[in-house]
Order: sequence, then structure tokens, then C-alpha cells
Amino acid sequence: MMVRTIFPLMFISATMLAMPALAQGENHLQIIVSKQQQTLSVYDGNTVIATSRVSTGKEGHTTPSGIFSIIQKAKYHESNLYSNAPMPWMQRITWSGVALHESSSVPNRPASHGCVRLPAEFARKLYGMTTLGAQVIITDAPVVPFAIQHPFLFAPAHQQDQPQLLSDAKLRGADVAPGKKPIEVAMIDLPAAKAAPSPINPSPLRILITYRDEQQTIRDAQALLQELGFDTGGIDGQTGTLTREAIKGFKRWKSLNPKGRLITPEFMAALYQSANKPMPPRGHLYVRQDFKPLFDAPVKIAQPDQPLGTFFLVATAIDQKTGNATWQALTLDDARSQTDDTTSIVTIHRHDDNKPASEQSSINAVLDRISLEPTTRARIETAMTAGTSLTITDQGVGPETSDGTDFITIIPPKNR
Repeated sequence: MMVRTIFPLMFISATMLAMPALAQGENHLQIIVSKQQQTLSVYDGNTVIATSRVSTGKEGHTTPSGIFSIIQKAKYHESNLYSNAPMPWMQRITWSGVALHESSSVPNRPASHGCVRLPAEFARKLYGMTTLGAQVIITDAPVVPFAIQHPFLFAPAHQQDQPQLLSDAKLRGADVAPGKKPIEVAMIDLPAAKAAPSPINPSPLRILITYRDEQQTIRDAQALLQELGFDTGGIDGQTGTLTREAIKGFKRWKSLNPKGRLITPEFMAALYQSANKPMPPRGHLYVRQDFKPLFDAPVKIAQPDQPLGTFFLVATAIDQKTGNATWQALTLDDARSQTDDTTSIVTIHRHDDNKPASEQSSINAVLDRISLEPTTRARIETAMTAGTSLTITDQGVGPETSDGTDFITIIPPKNR
């Protein structure tokens, strides 16, 4: 691994030299912020193309760690939370108020109310480099993407084979009159015309694999209760009045214990049995695109009582002609620190193809545990484009994920 140590004043000027102009539609950048080092690095694939010092949230207003994406941009914005404070070159990553933006005070230590403060010139440059959907990773300790290959990882569906050329056809005799010598001609039996395939949406997919959370379980219960004739008032994952009454009614019907938690394993087992359906696996896959849900499906996870950890993977390049994809990964659990110590010396970590085997093996071990139905895999591989990302986590869908966002995964701090 190459490590370069630079004093802050030198670091500011260095960031200005690494700013390429990127074409719209080809922007699959990753922005990685280290709260421990108070630095930001911009990756294009496995190449660092820009760096800067930053200032993240101070004590009591800590910037959350996790996986985000840019969901709103404004050249000038005023804070809705802090006395209309100016936020030039604002790039929002949560609807609850966290953003990257210019500030006149970037002291290279935690000082903000939760946002990521940027030096003025860098904020303007970064704003011009990104598009909506660019992914932002915020960690305590610094992380570096590393290349990964694994049979589970998605690869694009092959393009349809080209029609057979006339020169490739076998020769066969033509029908001729009796007594005449047949002439061999090239003939092709053309298949029936097929409708042209639908064009692929160029926006990258956002894929999340996690354990089924309580909200998903409630949605499943509501759907089954409605099939059995109980009115839940809809399928929204919320235990409103009608849903609670439907659950109580089902429990009375099946002579289940009405006390204690509303939804229990015994209740769910009886519900699936009554609907004559098998219990789903504990894992679940969700797919979003253009900040909206696309589809979801059950996933089998071996050893479901064991944690998954949190990993972020992105397909930096795909080749639909060969059906190949290039993936790189980040391990986020190992990037949680026990302290918020920072330093006035900035360390830039360059990409390292020789990532320690422990990180490679930990993510491989998790990927080994996950299996998908072929139809689910085919649906993803038919639609995936460069920049498609995969998050694997124990944290569920998360409350910050909503209309107008990609999946937002918040990583809780380690116990201090």
C-alpha cells in the first residue's frame, strides 16, 4: 500500500490538481469520508482522483457513519435546522439534514452540526464532478476499496447472438426438374421474428441483502391475513388499528396466546400453515433504481443466526458482450473506531490490490452463505449497468430509506 503524509496547507493545493471533467451519464464515482482522519477521497473505479480535508460533526452532533448517495443538489441552500445558515454547493445525503457543503470554517477536526464541511474551492469542484446517485461512504477509520471476485456476484446477461450469415449456411440441393443436375445453393431457415428487447435503463441498480426486518414481517402477515379474510386496512408494514384487530382475531380463531408481543414466531408459523404456504427464508433482497423501489425477493442465508456484518460492493465496469463484471468492495464493520481522535497530519491511503486476506476472506465467507432463486438473479443481471451496487448488512432497510433515496444504511458505533 502506498501511503503519503502531507501537511494540511500542502494538501489543499494538491486537491485542486486532481479534478478531471467527467461526462454526464458516465459518473459512477464513490466519495469516501473518514471521520477519524477528517479527509475525503473521490474514487473513479479504484483510482483516487481527488482528495480534501473536511470537518464532520462535533460531539453531540456526530455525522452518521454508513452508506449514502447524493439525493439533492443546490448551488446555494440555507439550513432548515440552524438559523438559515448558508450552505453553498450543497449535496444532500439524507432527508433528515446531512449534506456535503462549502464552509468558511473547515478546521480539520469535528466542528459541524452533522454535515460534512468542505473548503470553498473543493466544494465547488466536487459539485461539478457528481450527479444525483453518486454514492457516499462515511466511516470512522479510513477504508480503501479492493478488487473482488466471487461466483455469487452478478454479471450482465449476454447479448443475443447475431443472426446467421448467408456465408455460414450449409449448402443443400435445390428442387429441379427430372433429369437435370441439382444446383447447390445456400439456404437459411430463418426463425420467426421476435419483438425487439426493451432498452435497458442506464441508471445503476441499488441492491440490498439483509435479514427480514419487523416491517417486512408485518407486511407478510397483513398479506396473509387478507387472503384469509381478515381486514388489515392495507399492506403497509404498520400495526395500525385494523391490523392489530386482525391479528387478535386470528389468534382467537387459532386459540393462540393473546398476551405478550403482537407478532411472535408461533403466530407467524400458524399464519403460514393456515394459508397453506411455506415459511419464507429469513433473508431478503431489495432492489431500487432511480430512487424508487423496483422489486424485492426472498433470499436464503445459511447460518441465519450468525451476523452478516456490513459490506459495500460496486460493479465498476461491465461487458455485456462477454457477460463479465468487475467488482470492488469495502468492509465497513472494521472501519468503526472506539474514539473520535483526529490529527493535524493527513494520511492519504492509495488503492491496494494486495488487501489483507482477512478482509477478502470475511466477505467471501458471507457471500458463500447467500443463495438466490435463478429468476431473481436473471432479473438483476438483465437490468444491471456499470455502477450497480450491492450492500450486505444486518441493519435492515433502515428508517432513512424512503421515497427519493437509494438505500441508506446507518452503521451504529461500537460500544464505547
